[in-house]
Amino acid sequence: MGRQPVSVVIADVSAFARALRAGDPPAGHQAWLNRIAQAAGYRNFQHLSAARKQADPPADRAKVARALRWFDAEGRFARWPARQAVRDLCLWAVWARLPPATEWHERKISAIIDGVTALRDAAQVRRSLVEMGLMTRNPDGTGYRRLERRPPPEARELIAALGQRMAS
Repeated sequence: MGRQPVSVVIADVSAFARALRAGDPPAGHQAWLNRIAQAAGYRNFQHLSAARKQADPPADRAKVARALRWFDAEGRFARWPARQAVRDLCLWAVWARLPPATEWHERKISAIIDGVTALRDAAQVRRSLVEMGLMTRNPDGTGYRRLERRPPPEARELIAALGQRMAS
């Protein structure tokens, strides 16, 4: 029988480290904080603190369900939502299907967008992606590139749901 993980919530890690340190004087307070963080799977206490601050709230499943209605059975963006919030969420799913670290000419990016959408209005999608900061356009208009960003929780859940839809 394997080990079962036991989760512990510690309200004040600093006070916990002081209490642990009381029985072992050779190690300093920071060393104990680092040991605790390493035991939790982090590089050090600073890494644990940064990860805790970056934790996202759970995704709003109602928003994801509303956005899923705008995609067809093959997972392609099929209709243009009137509501900006829904449209932005849907555009994250289009962004996720663009290859990263590649620069495209206008015709090539339009062909890629037409492949992942059923709208047949690549220019509108392209402009919206640029306006949202998900894609950049060269100043001379010769090329486009996907900008790497962390999607919000709802967008990550929408992307996952569409991936499951396309796999089945």
